[in-house]
Order: sequence, then structure tokens, then C-alpha cells
Amino acid sequence: MPCEKDDKKIIVKVPGYAAGLVPNFLANRQKDIKQINESLEKGDFETIERLGHSMKGSGSIYGFDGISELGKIIEGSAKNKDSEEIKKNLAELREYLDRVEIVNE
Repeated sequence: MPCEKDDKKIIVKVPGYAAGLVPNFLANRQKDIKQINESLEKGDFETIERLGHSMKGSGSIYGFDGISELGKIIEGSAKNKDSEEIKKNLAELREYLDRVEIVNE
């Protein structure tokens, strides 16, 4: 897995082809967090499932296996309408995004 953890940072080695796309990709994950929170308030699990599915598919393409894994969990939690599990994983996604540091391969 191209991710190393220490106490503060999550180091992600990004493939060269994706380096220019990563800032926008990460900004979109911040938007996903906001949209998932809004969808939770409305009970719109379909949108949450779609966003989780998208994260699951796109994270690994850019070298962010952690985002893919969280997306998979969020997608499954939305299918089960498990608001608490979604909230827990959104908190993990926020922490991940706060701690991630990019290293270009």
C-alpha cells in the first residue's frame, strides 16, 4: 500500500501522471464531506451511497487507498441506512484529509 503512517502525517506517494490532478481531487473530497453531511440531515442515503461509491473507485487511481477504503465503508453504511457509521467514517475521512501529505513518485 503506498501510504505510510506516523503520529501526525499520512504520506501518500502519488503517481506522476496524477500529480497535477491531486489538489482538485482532494478539494472534491472536502466537498463530498459537506454533501454527505447535508444528505444525512435529509435522510438521503442514495446520494451518500453514490458519493461513497465514487470515492471507492477514484481513490486508488490517485494513490489514495485510504480514501477508497473509507468510500467503500460509507457506501455500505448508506445501503444499510446506518447514520452513526457514516458519521464515524466521515470523521475518519476528515482526519485523513487533514493529515495527508503528498509525495510525487
